[in-house]
Amino acid sequence: QVQLVESGGGSVQAGASLKLSCAASGNTYSTYCMGWFRQVPGKEREVVAMGCSDGTKRYPDSVKDRFIASKDNAKNTLWLQMASLKPEDTAMYFCAADHNLVALWLGQAENWGQGTQVTVSS
Repeated sequence: QVQLVESGGGSVQAGASLKLSCAASGNTYSTYCMGWFRQVPGKEREVVAMGCSDGTKRYPDSVKDRFIASKDNAKNTLWLQMASLKPEDTAMYFCAADHNLVALWLGQAENWGQGTQVTVSS
């Protein structure tokens, strides 16, 4: 069983930075890859960053130059540094974990956190 606890969300002005963290507890096999997703009510959940224990990282083009994920394997924690935030980044951000990179990228991870809200005002 894996538990994921997100923190670091909040309300910021456009252009600001914010750093989210996702602390995982449980077996490290299931947290080999961890990722961040976001969802706005009425819209589909989308992946925004992913990091694996072997150093692999993936980002969608929409956030590629602004978001950086870093995985601390010793602490079993995934960080998400977000810069130059825009109002359209407003969403609930969820952490997920899975041993399978593809499953995680497709949003089919076995383990999910409760989410942390990020609100960006103009």
